[in-house]
Amino acid sequence: MSKRVVCWRHGQTRWNVEHRFQGHTDIPLDESGVAQAARAASLLASLKPSMLVASDLRRAYDTAASLSRLTGLEINVDKDLRERSGGDWEGLTSQEIKERWPKEYAIWTIPNGEPAMTVAVRVAEAIRRWADRLDDDGVLVVVSHGAAIRFGLAHLLGLPEELWHALGGLSNCSWSVVQEGRSGWRLMEHNAGTLPEPVRSDDIAAQTDEG
Repeated sequence: MSKRVVCWRHGQTRWNVEHRFQGHTDIPLDESGVAQAARAASLLASLKPSMLVASDLRRAYDTAASLSRLTGLEINVDKDLRERSGGDWEGLTSQEIKERWPKEYAIWTIPNGEPAMTVAVRVAEAIRRWADRLDDDGVLVVVSHGAAIRFGLAHLLGLPEELWHALGGLSNCSWSVVQEGRSGWRLMEHNAGTLPEPVRSDDIAAQTDEG
């Protein structure tokens, strides 16, 4: 069996509910997010993961902690798994962004924000780096953020940037699974685990709560 990587988005935060762009802002899980993490962790534990790594932002780390408690795995922390920096948009709602930056909003160009390709490269490289430590049949759980996971997976799978939209957003505490094969990585599951949950996710213009 080949190496597998489970890319798990953190649980819900208050800013997710308010459709605020989170980015690098260190927002905690809300009560629903804590419950989501516990429920999802009980499912992921059945995969018998062999390694656990999380973004250093508390919403991701605390989500990872729910799985750590069940499995006894140490939580490794990697800043390269952080969400996309939202620049001038962090903390603002989608409506506020649309009103203040209508042109930028229309083409999703974030003033003073992190370019999508930069996010994709750093997240994909982090996934590869940790996956290289696995045994051939190991399972790595990566706990990160909506846009970070989507961009990183797209890059890992070799998709050109103009096709990244083909990967839909991730609901809070849902995950995607990739498996390493002879010719590279392939997508086995996407946005799995907590459906039907509303997708309050990454960089979709109508839902701007990146994080």
